[in-house]
Amino acid sequence: MRALKAIVRQPSALFGLVVVAFVIILALGAPWFAPFNPGDQMFDGLSLDGAPLPPGGQFLLGTDTLGRDLFSRLLFGARTSLVIGLVANGIAVAIGLFIGIVAGYLRGFASNVLMRFTDLMTAFPALLLAIMLAALLRPSLWIVAMVIALVNWVQVARIVYTETRSLAERDFIMAERSLGAGHLRVLFMHILPHLIPTAIVWGTLGIATTVLLEATLSFLGIGVQPPQPSWGNIIFESQSYFQAAPWLVFIPGAIILLTALSFNLVGDALRDILDPTQRGRG
Repeated sequence: MRALKAIVRQPSALFGLVVVAFVIILALGAPWFAPFNPGDQMFDGLSLDGAPLPPGGQFLLGTDTLGRDLFSRLLFGARTSLVIGLVANGIAVAIGLFIGIVAGYLRGFASNVLMRFTDLMTAFPALLLAIMLAALLRPSLWIVAMVIALVNWVQVARIVYTETRSLAERDFIMAERSLGAGHLRVLFMHILPHLIPTAIVWGTLGIATTVLLEATLSFLGIGVQPPQPSWGNIIFESQSYFQAAPWLVFIPGAIILLTALSFNLVGDALRDILDPTQRGRG
């Protein structure tokens, strides 16, 4: 409640929260909000010369190159993009938390191995690695989510590693150890609770990156495969009609941009609220 009240007092964060909530509601209610089945090719969905129909009339946002309702496909595409964003980012945060905590608490050889591996993953271009993994594996909803998770955990791991090392040297941790507490008790009862705000903030910020990366992979043709709609493959399927039917590219592109911006605004607000050291910083 404290975080929600603080967000309400910030216009930009409130705007982001409203947009995120609106997108989630539309995605969850897609079967009820969509006027047509996203895979149906309408008999009257193309003009007499076979071109997509512009926005207006019975097709609110027009039709695509196959005569399918664009509004319905965007609603169901939101479900795909958000599921990948939430699942992939959740897995990435979990991996980053595990590696960061283990490396920061154990120190020594294990810490060096884990952090050098993290450095190696950081140095490798995330998009290139995602393209390589997606090309090697058969693209599907869950494979794309796994691929994105495998390239997005490194930032979380480095942040958690730094915070864990700092926490492990605090007086209350030393006192707990002197009382005979085991490593698991120290990790789960004293260190992990202090890292939850960091996980929440990076989990929120990472959704925007994940949605953009999913759209990029789908646009390149190695993400979610048709006929299952996603915002990225809607643009991919329509790129040849960029000049003849620009709404097929601009509308899903604007939705991707607005959704990513909104998650970033909410994540920045949560960082200021949950991490007092960040307050007042630009």
